[in-house]
Amino acid sequence: MSSPEFAPWDDPSAQPLIQFKNVTKRFGSFTAIDDLAVDIYEREFFALLGASGCGKTTMMRMLAGFETPTSGQIMLAGQEIGAVPPNLRSVNMMFQSYALFPHLSVWDNIAFGLRRERMAKDLIKARVEEMLRLTRLEKFSGRKPHQISGGQRQRVALARSLAKAPKLLLLDEPLGALDKKLRQETQFELMDIQEKTGTTFVIVTHDQEEAMTVASRVAVMDEGQIIQIATPDKIYEAPNSVYVADFIGDVNIITGTARPNGAQQYDIHWSEGHAPLCAQSVSTFSDGQSCHLAIRPEEVLISAEKPENADNTMQGKVLDIAYLGNISTYHVELPNGTVVKAQIANTRRISRRAFTWEDPVWLSWAASAGVLLAK
Repeated sequence: MSSPEFAPWDDPSAQPLIQFKNVTKRFGSFTAIDDLAVDIYEREFFALLGASGCGKTTMMRMLAGFETPTSGQIMLAGQEIGAVPPNLRSVNMMFQSYALFPHLSVWDNIAFGLRRERMAKDLIKARVEEMLRLTRLEKFSGRKPHQISGGQRQRVALARSLAKAPKLLLLDEPLGALDKKLRQETQFELMDIQEKTGTTFVIVTHDQEEAMTVASRVAVMDEGQIIQIATPDKIYEAPNSVYVADFIGDVNIITGTARPNGAQQYDIHWSEGHAPLCAQSVSTFSDGQSCHLAIRPEEVLISAEKPENADNTMQGKVLDIAYLGNISTYHVELPNGTVVKAQIANTRRISRRAFTWEDPVWLSWAASAGVLLAK
C-alpha cells in the first residue's frame, strides 16, 4: 500500500492520468461496462477487483486499445485515446501468460520492444541493464525462459513491459500462475518496482488479498459497474454495501430493521424472541427501515460465561471450528439457526483450546464494531 501522504484523489487540484467518462461497452445485447466514470492518478497502483465476468478485464482491454467503448470517452493525460491504436499508446500490458519468446534469452526478451522501435544500440544496452538490475535478473540474462523459474519469468515479463517507459502499465492477473508463497513475495517486489519507476500500474485481479496488499486504491466491480472505490483500509472497515463487505474478507451479515435510539445509535430488531442489537452509525436510518449489520469475525468475542457490560450478547453452541494455524474461526449456531463466526488468535497450543464442538458459548461485540448498511 502507498504511503499515507500519497492521496491525489483527495486533492481537488490534482489532474487524473486516466479518466473514464460515462463509458459503456456492449457486446451485442450484453452490457459488459455500464456508464462507468472513474479517475486514476499518476503513480497510483490501482486495483480492479471483482468476480469473473464483472467487467474488469473489458475495462483493461479498453485502456490497452484492444476494445473500443460503445459510448463515452477514455482520456489518458488529457488526450482522448478511444481511436488511438494499441501500438501508439503510451500504455503497456503484461499478460497472465507472460508471452515470452521461448527462443530468445532473457536479455533479448527485454530488448525486443526497444529494437522494434529502432533505438540506438548503446541506449538499448543501457536500458536493458537498468531493467535487469531493477528486477534482480542480472545473473540470468543469458538464459532462455524455460531455464528459469515461474517467479523469474514473471519478472522478465515485467522488465520487458517497463523497458519502453510507458506512462501506464496494465497487469492482467499477473501472479495467477505462481504458488501462494511466491505470490506473496512477488506482491512486495511489484510494489517496490512500481515505487522506484513511478509508473502508474493498473492491476486486474479476483484475489482480494492481492488487491488489498498492493493497491493505493481498490475498485470493487460487479456487473459492469464500480460498487466502491476506496483505499484498502476503507474498503475493509467502511464498506458501502453488503456486496463489498461480503466480497472483501470474512463477515457476518445480520438483517433486520432499524429503530433510532439516540444520536447515531440504533436498535436493530433482527429475530422474534431475541433482544434487539445495538449499533452505531454515521449514516441515517429511518424508523423501521430495513438494514444489514456487517460484523467482522475478529470483532466478535467468544466466552464461556455471559460477559457483563457488553453492548451486544447472544448465546449459541459451537457448530464448527476452522483451524488456520495463527487463528481459529468458530462457527456458532444460535437457537434460531443463524450461524455467527468469531475469530480467535491461536496464542496457545491447540490441545489447550478453550472451546470445542457442541460447547455452549457466549458471543459479544461493541456497538461500534459493526457497519450498518442500507443495501
